[in-house]
Amino acid sequence: MNVAVLILWVLFYLLAPAGVIALGRRSPLVRRIGSILMMYILGLVAGNLLIYPFEGMAERLFPLQNALSSVTIPLALPLILFACHFKDWPLRTALTSLLVGLVSVVATAVAGFLLFGGRIGEEAPAVAGMAVGVYTGGTPNLAAVKMMLGVKEETYLLLNSFDLIVSFLYLTFLMAVGIRLARKVLPFQTAEVPEGQAVAAKSGMARSEDEMYRGVFAKEHRAGTLKAVGLALLITGAALGLSFLTTGGINMIVLILTLTSLSIAASFLPAVRSWEKSYDAGMYLVLVFSLVVASMVDLRSIDLASGVWLLAYVAFVIFGSLLLQVLLCRLFRVDADTAVITSVAMINSPLFVPMIAETMKNRRVIITGITAGIIGYAVGNYLGVLVAGLLG
Repeated sequence: MNVAVLILWVLFYLLAPAGVIALGRRSPLVRRIGSILMMYILGLVAGNLLIYPFEGMAERLFPLQNALSSVTIPLALPLILFACHFKDWPLRTALTSLLVGLVSVVATAVAGFLLFGGRIGEEAPAVAGMAVGVYTGGTPNLAAVKMMLGVKEETYLLLNSFDLIVSFLYLTFLMAVGIRLARKVLPFQTAEVPEGQAVAAKSGMARSEDEMYRGVFAKEHRAGTLKAVGLALLITGAALGLSFLTTGGINMIVLILTLTSLSIAASFLPAVRSWEKSYDAGMYLVLVFSLVVASMVDLRSIDLASGVWLLAYVAFVIFGSLLLQVLLCRLFRVDADTAVITSVAMINSPLFVPMIAETMKNRRVIITGITAGIIGYAVGNYLGVLVAGLLG
């Protein structure tokens, strides 16, 4: 392939997310769709109009795509986990709801495997593992578990696409009637906190997408961002070294779990906690990964018949885990708003916590929701691989 063409594709993959972010600040429609879904749409369009229709283009671009998809997530995970201020979290308040949420997701993922696994196919155990990863953590965990288990790109894209669709319906249901229903079933007491106590804003995950990515390389943040990237590279190198030392090669399970553990440890360092834009930088790499992966998928090759059952599985896990969480929270006398905000943080991501807390008119639960979501990021990889291994 012509070197100039290859350079253009590199620039497209690295700069297109910045263009979509900028567009989202001007377009309410793009903002509603969300940057990750926009990356999948853009990647699918690029792949199916500019790559697969042309003879030999996919084969020539594959080394570049493979390299970018293999590098971005291992670098993104440390950057995201650096923002996890474990020491500042009210863990005692969130612990019961968090454990109930984790049990609910794992239980429904396993139950869904037993119900739909035969229809999904040979990758059903891996699908269950990815579901546990994404519904206890988020997209980075989904991508990491996908890489560790060697899941096909088509399966990953279908699962992620169905997740976005059903998650949107889940949020709509909560805002329309779900919160009110939960408050009828579970204990409920309004308890606002003073403005100055909303310390969840310390975490980058508490901000809206419109606020993210601003000033990542501005003068006041440039040094911290570069240091965060440098430490992420060092941790990635250490994880690669341990993988080679213990397995004689690149073992994705050893690599990702080592990355997660070292990054959590680094998050306790005061200097690391001062790097305010590390989360933004990590999520930007997730956007690059999403764009690359989507462009690698030939829509003509997707088995829609099995996709129907995958959609049913995703819907079962999302709504089933919510129902089970409410029932278990009733047993353990967890209040309605704490139960709902924990479910939202795990199913959607901590980014949605402030929005739902505002819908509930209860900012008291923001810190608990952020805490549950961030811990979910940390444990999602472990639980996802464990469940896939047990079911495989």
